[in-house]
Amino acid sequence: MRHVHAFGDDALGDSDAVGLVERLQAGEVSPAELVEAAIARTEAVNPQLNGVAYRAFEEARAAARQGAKAAYFAGVPTFVKDNVDVAGMPTMQGTDAWQPHPAAADGDFARTYLGTGLIALGKTQLSEFGFSASAEHPRLGAVRNPWNTDHTAGASSSGSAAFVAAGVVPIAHANDGGGSIRIPAACNGLVGLKPSRGRLPLDKDLRAMPVRIVYNGVVTRSVRDTAAFYREAGRIWPASKLPAIGDIREPGRQRLRVAVITSSLKRETSAEMTELTRKTAALLEELGHRVEYLDSAPVPEHFADDFLLYWAFLATALVRGGRRMFGPSFDRTKLDNLTLGLDRHATRHLYRLPLAMARLASVRRRHTSRLYGAYDVVLTPTLAHDTPRIGHLDPTADYQQIIDRLMDWVAFTPLQNVSGEPAISLPLAESAAGLPVGMMFSAPLGAEARLLELAYELEAAKPWPVIAGMA
Repeated sequence: MRHVHAFGDDALGDSDAVGLVERLQAGEVSPAELVEAAIARTEAVNPQLNGVAYRAFEEARAAARQGAKAAYFAGVPTFVKDNVDVAGMPTMQGTDAWQPHPAAADGDFARTYLGTGLIALGKTQLSEFGFSASAEHPRLGAVRNPWNTDHTAGASSSGSAAFVAAGVVPIAHANDGGGSIRIPAACNGLVGLKPSRGRLPLDKDLRAMPVRIVYNGVVTRSVRDTAAFYREAGRIWPASKLPAIGDIREPGRQRLRVAVITSSLKRETSAEMTELTRKTAALLEELGHRVEYLDSAPVPEHFADDFLLYWAFLATALVRGGRRMFGPSFDRTKLDNLTLGLDRHATRHLYRLPLAMARLASVRRRHTSRLYGAYDVVLTPTLAHDTPRIGHLDPTADYQQIIDRLMDWVAFTPLQNVSGEPAISLPLAESAAGLPVGMMFSAPLGAEARLLELAYELEAAKPWPVIAGMA
């Protein structure tokens, strides 16, 4: 099935979030009308896309009726990914391995996110604990790509990305521990900015990580929606240790020094992704930017193995500490083969973990910061090959098959999770199969404004399509 979407002649229309704000301010639509339209759209496409983890429709209707919040996005509907706490909603982390119970209060991120005025319709599906780049849970089902439902929507922010691409809502929460904003943005033709470390708040469990690799953010259909969100979030939760992003509304004038990298550390990028990246580099040159090709990113050979071991260690903490974290109903036999295989990998190699963590913690200081001494931004493909079909990353398959296929595909995004530097995926290309392809730009710590200015320029130079009208 191709091009599943919910765009139509209702209160939402084909507006992005900023467009809805303008229409709300003009009195053309009401929050209640927007919420009702988004609920109807959710119900229309969820049977095909499977993006919903939890419905909070009545709570959203009540929030829309109140209509008193003096915040920029007040009245705009959204979804929250099901791995942060929202008061009254369960947080199930993409699994069904324990009995759900509602959170007593909003977590630190939800307070900021909903403080912008966005109204949450509920929560969206993710891969189990966010470990896989495709959400294909054996009992909860696969989250499918609205451009072609035979293919994955990416992960772990899969439900959020599928719903934004399909027109259910214009903006949705996503977060990223190894590419989980940028991967589904690339798969679904969206803008996905992973911010700098410390830009947005984290819930308590994520703050406790020994190496903080998870970042909250959003996926959107337009650059201006992403820029507006970070402007408004920064007013609520200023990142005191980083330069303010500010109010970015147009391209920058500075011509940039751009490093282009199409080879990952251990895997070959597909010929198609290499060619599409080169075409994006050519566009940058046409716009007056200075482009230089590099053989590879300046990171050590052991980076991929160190990241995998730390990723696996996080799985061990969840598997072995499940009853303490999630309650006595936790049943590890319900976990998928990827989660359990990561646990086994960490247990076998636990003696290597201290060195791996120390090396990861030094990546920006010793390696990537030097890159940005010579270049303003770095361009890579977001992913090493095109979007796979459902089943390619089946979490019930043999662990070694899953992890090998993951590492083949997700070869570029983990670096910025470790370094803390910002990176944005933009839907600047299309695969031979007709699916969106993301191009990723990264920049020095705190330089989100630079990425947004470049994104505005590229959006104007090569506007990307939306699904509406393409059936």
